[in-house]
Amino acid sequence: MEIIKTIIDFILHIDVHLSEIIQNYQVWTYLILFLIIFAETGFVVTPFLPGDSLLIAAGALIAVGNTGLNVFILAILLIIAAIAGNILNYELGRVLGAKVFKPENKFLKLEYYTQTQTFFDKHGAKAVIIGRFLPILRTVVPFVAGIGKLDRVRYNSYNFIGATLWILSFLFAGYFLGNFPFFKKNFSLIILGVIAFTIFPAIYAVFKSKFSKKTTI
Repeated sequence: MEIIKTIIDFILHIDVHLSEIIQNYQVWTYLILFLIIFAETGFVVTPFLPGDSLLIAAGALIAVGNTGLNVFILAILLIIAAIAGNILNYELGRVLGAKVFKPENKFLKLEYYTQTQTFFDKHGAKAVIIGRFLPILRTVVPFVAGIGKLDRVRYNSYNFIGATLWILSFLFAGYFLGNFPFFKKNFSLIILGVIAFTIFPAIYAVFKSKFSKKTTI
């Protein structure tokens, strides 16, 4: 429970925590943010990492100033991290296969796999792009693409597009809104709104799936 509380606190107050990281590590913050984005997209067991809120917070703090960070340099580095992470995740999926998803697993839940497979069936290869904007699916989609052995060239084309759109949209949303007083005062509420908006499709899919199963019994 303590770990969950810590993660929730970090996500909701990520602007405060990220500000502390910048003060303590300065230019090394580039590497820290690179590794967080790489880990969230590169390892199927890390869907809890705060990609969306981290990008918004980073953009907002850079806009306010005194961080020593350049938003354009950060954008390039994080796009590379997101692309590289998905490539690793895809390759792990090809090697490990669907057997790693089991009902009793806390991180590699079987339902994550079945939901993502349904998502792929609906959207095809474009799921690689769409999944970038959906927590949990963002981490599981490349792994499932690897399991299904989606063509590498085709996969990496969508991977590049999805990573670029995701990083730029969230990072620069924070950057352009960072100086607005309302944004500063209500940052935690805005992050909650972003989380609710991005995670709603996944929740809807779960309920729809369960409802469909009940009606067919």
